[in-house]
Parts: sequence; C-alpha cells; structure tokens
Amino acid sequence: MTAALLSVQGLEVRYGPIEAVKGISLALRAGEITALVGANGAGKSTTLMALSGLVPKAAGQVLFDGQDIGQLAPHRIVRTGVVQVAEGRATLTTLTVRENLELGAYTRRDSAAERANDLDRVFTMFPRLQERASGLAGNLSGGEQQMLAIGRALMARPRVLLLDEPSMGLAPIVVQEIFRTLRDINAQGLTILLVEQNVRQALKIAHRGYVLETGHIVLEGSGRELLDEPRVQQAYLGV
Repeated sequence: MTAALLSVQGLEVRYGPIEAVKGISLALRAGEITALVGANGAGKSTTLMALSGLVPKAAGQVLFDGQDIGQLAPHRIVRTGVVQVAEGRATLTTLTVRENLELGAYTRRDSAAERANDLDRVFTMFPRLQERASGLAGNLSGGEQQMLAIGRALMARPRVLLLDEPSMGLAPIVVQEIFRTLRDINAQGLTILLVEQNVRQALKIAHRGYVLETGHIVLEGSGRELLDEPRVQQAYLGV
C-alpha cells in the first residue's frame, strides 16, 4: 500500500458554538486522486480551508510528508507544497491572465527562468489562456477562469493540489474538460484532494473517496466502491 503523503487525524473546526468538522481523519496517498464528497453544508470546504491554514483548527493534526503543518501560516503551507484552488476561483479580475499566473509563483525562491518554463507549461496545458494572456482575467468565461485558477495553483509547484468545487457554475461540456485536465495532471504525478458536489464525476476519477455528512465521515473506500454503494447511489446519484 502506498504511504500517505498527507494525513489528517481528528480534525475539528468550530465557528463559535457551531462544530462544522467533527473529528475527521483521512489520508491522501502519493500520486492519487482522493475525493471528499457530500451535500452542501457537510463541512467539505471548511476541511480544505483548515488544511490550507485559512481557518483555525480546534483540534487535530495535519501531517504532510511527515511534517506537522497544522499550525503554519497559509503562505508557509503553500511553500511546503500544499496549494488550494479556492471555491469560486478567486480570479483577480483587474489583472491580466499572465499577471494572475505569475502571482501563483509568489512563494517560490527559484530563478526567473524556471518560473518562465512553468508558465510555458501552463500555457501548453491551457492554450486558451495563452491566447488571452494579455487580456483582463475578468473578461474570461467561467470555464476559462477555472483553468486560470488551476494554472495559477500549478505555478506554485504543488505536491498536493486541493480543489474546492471546480465544476461549480460550469456548463456540462466544460465540466468534462476540467475533469479531463485533472486526470492529466494526476497522471503526471500530482496528488489531488478533490472536494466536489458532483459526486458521480468526482468518484469516477478518484482512486479513493470519503463521504462527509454533517461534519462526520460516514463512508470511505475506492471511487468504484463508493459509486456502487447503495447509500451513495440513493443519497447523491438519484438511483
């Protein structure tokens, strides 16, 4: 069995008296896609924000490659190699596409040539971004903005990519394109944690999945096992 690259043990997150995440544990194996699925309000996005250091943890431990990153500031977590693509894309609309991508490398301390090489790789992956490189990011379509958000995260050279609802608000044909891209990125060796309300699409590409309900993990298994699980089919797949 592949060792866990990122391990979460007993994670709790509270918003005042409200316990949003209730002592969950999960593991991301190197080179795999792990899906965290569930209904709206289950605590999926809160879990990602806690892993990124964007909300405080009430309890629990987060280990990345053996290092405890649970108390690090968000920019230091990015520097370790854990990078999040936010829900809603967080595109800086008054900056150009190229400027948005370049900002993704802000924590890096390597050479301008290496950053330029990575920018070329992102443009190869997303040719439409190259076509619009000098245009304002705010003029992109929703699908193009999602490509930009993923490309900007890749500019940080992540080892683990956290994705929060990448299909939200996108047309079905664009959703298919985004999920193909995620499979391609994973095939190049990048470990992915995918939070997604589109349960069928997420579990189709996931090596492993967890089902989160009201802050608790209630099911886990391979993506295939969860797709075939009657409780998942009834609750999320309309079967």
